[in-house]
Amino acid sequence: MTIKKRLNLDGCSSDEALILATGRGDLQAFAEVVRRHEQWAWRVAHRFLGDDQEAADMVQEAFLRILTAAGRYRSTAKFRTYFHRVITHLCMDRAKKKQPLFMEVIPEFPDIGAGAVESIMKEETALLVRGALDSLSSGQRMAVVLRYYEGLPYKEIALSLDTTPKAVERLLSRARQHLKSSLGKGNNLL
Repeated sequence: MTIKKRLNLDGCSSDEALILATGRGDLQAFAEVVRRHEQWAWRVAHRFLGDDQEAADMVQEAFLRILTAAGRYRSTAKFRTYFHRVITHLCMDRAKKKQPLFMEVIPEFPDIGAGAVESIMKEETALLVRGALDSLSSGQRMAVVLRYYEGLPYKEIALSLDTTPKAVERLLSRARQHLKSSLGKGNNLL
């Protein structure tokens, strides 16, 4: 039997209905919530933290928290907004605790062959952008990720960051100024 039929939702299996069913012990409903939101959550966490494994850890932690709190969930707001807030706060908390990585051995780099120059230039550009993003405050960085990478409107970003749309506008403005100075005015990345 499909989730839609079991929940008697016939075409309207909302996230809210699924999480309410999860709160009643329906783990298949929770599996559907995970399926719907895991890619988005990983993209946000990865773009914010810059590391595959850390992003996966944050997504797993977010879903564990949602599963644990499912019995207390009340559909007073969209589940999506609630989930955005959970992943946003987890990522920002992780960024506060993040320590620099020091390596004892410097890795060897492969020889540059024909066509590899373009690949190296793309990697260097990605590293420059990653470094510029990492130099932003966590609030600015999350606002940039949610707005420019995920396309969320100011209102949803504000809900995720527990602030106002006007404050989001200011965060993004300061972030753009910082990124322009970090990446250089002549750079075509912005």
